[in-house]
Amino acid sequence: MRACVADDASKLARIVGDFPILRERTVRGRRLVYLDSAATSQKPQCVIDALVTYYSTYNANIHRGVYEIAARATDAFEDARAKVARFVNANPRDLVWTRNTTEAINLVAHSWGGANIKPGDVILVTQLEHHSNLVPWQELAAKTGARLAYVPVDDRGLHVLDDLDDLLDGVKLVALSHVSNTLGTIAPLDVIVPRAHAAGAVVLVDGAQAAPNMPVDVKALDVDFYAFSGHKMCAPTGIGALYGKRALLEAMPPFLTGGDMIRTVTYEGATFNDLPWKFEAGTSNIAGAIGFGAAVEYLSQIGMEWVREHERSLASYAFERLRELEPRGLVVYGPRDPDLVADVISFNYADIHPHDLASILDGEGVCIRAGHHCTMPLMEKMGWPATARASFYIYNTKQDVDALIDALGKAAAIFKIGRAGVAGALDG
Repeated sequence: MRACVADDASKLARIVGDFPILRERTVRGRRLVYLDSAATSQKPQCVIDALVTYYSTYNANIHRGVYEIAARATDAFEDARAKVARFVNANPRDLVWTRNTTEAINLVAHSWGGANIKPGDVILVTQLEHHSNLVPWQELAAKTGARLAYVPVDDRGLHVLDDLDDLLDGVKLVALSHVSNTLGTIAPLDVIVPRAHAAGAVVLVDGAQAAPNMPVDVKALDVDFYAFSGHKMCAPTGIGALYGKRALLEAMPPFLTGGDMIRTVTYEGATFNDLPWKFEAGTSNIAGAIGFGAAVEYLSQIGMEWVREHERSLASYAFERLRELEPRGLVVYGPRDPDLVADVISFNYADIHPHDLASILDGEGVCIRAGHHCTMPLMEKMGWPATARASFYIYNTKQDVDALIDALGKAAAIFKIGRAGVAGALDG
């Protein structure tokens, strides 16, 4: 197995070298510059090795078999749970495996929400939410007769909390993203969580964009539920986690039923397993969980404080370089203070459609995302039909930012973007 990164003077170069796709892959003869980690991250060799080792040496189902490789698979699966729980400062018994953040939120919406939300209750979300932290609550409100309310955001994409106490009146649940996947805005959880609790509300946080990019301590945050995905933080796809406070999880009915989540079954009924297995029906993504454990171990070796500082430095440099293109019509959305954002920068360039922009950048080996980023209500509020989005991670460098700027220059030349930022104008 390839050794994970060492903490030495060449740390960033060593990190880049840990990712086979970045060492070996080219796009149309150009070096791959991957700036779409908010959608999914690349995988280091040690995570790939963990998957291969499981499948090639001890592939077996868990929690049932008494033979040696089944016991080894069970141990590795539960050891991975302990690693992921430790990563967010949770007890392993309070960490439920899910497929992803979306499933984790739906679990809470169906299980906790179905048992606790009643007609006339209020569910409070923010205007920044990903569809995965909006549609489940819309559906729950429609089924129960509850009402959905919104914490507004200003033109910079920052939460407006002036009327928060009024908004919290009658609220049973507050659901918000820790970091916006579209604008990178970091939610002021230190303000929102205690005031929500004071109003008697339960707080669920979508941590899909935060857990990969900054230290997360669910106990210090005092959140009731915290959902996050493995694939955005160096782990395989198809594996995620839900942290929940023990008392809440104990009281919640199962989300799915069937094998492995039961204690006893008779023809007359069933009793359910202890936490966290009560919520893990059927055969789990064993390999994914093992890979998730390897991923958080890798990130822990790097150090999440280093990850946050590295991305803050990259964001600062990217804002500086993008500012050079503003006279030609480039517009950056969201907060520009690197202390208020994490990993994501959304922008548009003159009147080039974001999809055209992403296609041109692909020709230069630069991978960005284009579209509404599963935040259609936010796009409508802000008056943006779509945006281009660059997102950074541990393996990105200032040279990657420079490659982005150079590729944007190529797009400007193709569309003949002049200094006034109008397509078709002559430069100069």
